[in-house]
Amino acid sequence: MHTDPSLPAVTRRFARRLSLVCAGALASIAVSAHASDLDSLVKAVKFDDVKAVQKALAQGADPNATDPQGMPLLVLAAREKSDKVATALIADSKTDIEKLDTAGENAMMLAALNGDIDIVKALIDKGAEVNKKGWAPLHYACANGHDDIVKLLLDNSAYVDAGSPNGTTPLMMAARGNHLSTVKLLLDAGADSRVKNQLGLTALDFAKRYHAKDVAEAMQDMYAREAAAASSATGASAPAQNGAK
Repeated sequence: MHTDPSLPAVTRRFARRLSLVCAGALASIAVSAHASDLDSLVKAVKFDDVKAVQKALAQGADPNATDPQGMPLLVLAAREKSDKVATALIADSKTDIEKLDTAGENAMMLAALNGDIDIVKALIDKGAEVNKKGWAPLHYACANGHDDIVKLLLDNSAYVDAGSPNGTTPLMMAARGNHLSTVKLLLDAGADSRVKNQLGLTALDFAKRYHAKDVAEAMQDMYAREAAAASSATGASAPAQNGAK
């Protein structure tokens, strides 16, 4: 608002104050409207209301917006198993499929944790990174024993011995949860059972510490067989070596 210089000073000052008050009120209204729109969008994501989400996106809503806790919409959809919304967000060219929440988790990690293979597949097809640095989707899939997702990730070049920030591997996570079939799947894929994390713990140590009886017994049996095979091989080769001398 521009004030007329011919008006008295008091009138001009009043006009300026009125202008500032109006501007502040309009800004407040805009912020409130935006917050209301975001609240509605977050609610639609949580309830897998794909029509409402698509409508909001068509009207210019940011697919990378975050909820009040800092969780991106796509990560929220993965956490809530809102598959239809997640698919719509993944399909949107503006969506950052790698965006992290405040805990450093992305959509593929939470989908892997929840056993939501359809979302994991959709993200991989979209080009999402399987080998995220630090905690990776494979860690999360192994933590809950989702073998189908573990196999999918491994088939897409996931690093079987991926180390978390403290060196914990997917095998350790599977052992911790007593997921015997997952442990076998990882070992068959070449996982190193003797790797230690920064605390000096192996997968077997994890199994023992967390009372994962099935995994602990299976791994102890595996080591016993390996030791017996090594001993047998050494014993069988000794006479031949002596004879050669």
